[in-house]
Parts: sequence; structure tokens; C-alpha cells
Amino acid sequence: MKLDTNAHSVFMLWYHLILVTKYRRRVFNDEVSNRAKEIFENIASNYHITLIEWNHDSDHVHILFRSHPKTELSKFINAYKTASSRLIKQEFESVRKQLWKSYFWSQSFCLLTSGGAPIEVIKQYIESQGEPDEQSL
Repeated sequence: MKLDTNAHSVFMLWYHLILVTKYRRRVFNDEVSNRAKEIFENIASNYHITLIEWNHDSDHVHILFRSHPKTELSKFINAYKTASSRLIKQEFESVRKQLWKSYFWSQSFCLLTSGGAPIEVIKQYIESQGEPDEQSL
């Protein structure tokens, strides 16, 4: 397991982000998805975010990424949604026709933490702290 570091901390912060198009319009194909991914990577570097995996369905994208502890995720997501909405609608006429108003993404999003040990393993580890180690007896 490789941990990320900065000057004063060690961390491993993985997130699974799901973004849905407005009205769940089916506007994603490989070309639109690749452009959305490219925009994500360009903006992500400003927020100390590293894209790990990207995939799409016709009306939403799944994004797996790593982040630093100081990253303001809500600001990043807002910046990404704003920029990608504007650029994708400028560059793809088919998208503009299906989403005629200024929106591309639904206002909501799903952000899940992921990676590392399962919650039950972490819970057991924390519960066992302070107990005598059987090997040292």
C-alpha cells in the first residue's frame, strides 16, 4: 500500500464521484466522455487531485480519484462542473440540442470515500487499541 505524503502528513484519500447529467439526458458517448475526462484532469492538478479511473454510461460518469487532505472537494467539484458544462456544450452540438438551457450536470452529486481497509477491520483495530498484545505475554 503506497501512502501519499506532504510536508507534515501521510495520507491515503480515495474518492468515488458520480455525476449525473441534467434530466438524466443520454448525452455521453466515448467522444464526450473523453473530453469530460480531459477537462477533469486539467482542473484536478490545481486541486492536488489525481485521476485513477474514469468510466461513463449514457447519462452519468463514475470517477475514482485520490486527493490531499487540504483539498476543498466541493469547490473542486463545482469548478469542474462549471467548466466542463460550458466547454462540452460549446464543442458538441448534439449535447447543446439535448440540454437546451445552461445546465449540463444535475445540481446534486454522489461522493463516496473508498480504498483502504473495510470499515469493520478499522473498527476492530480501533477497539483493540490499549489491549495487551498476546505475543508479548
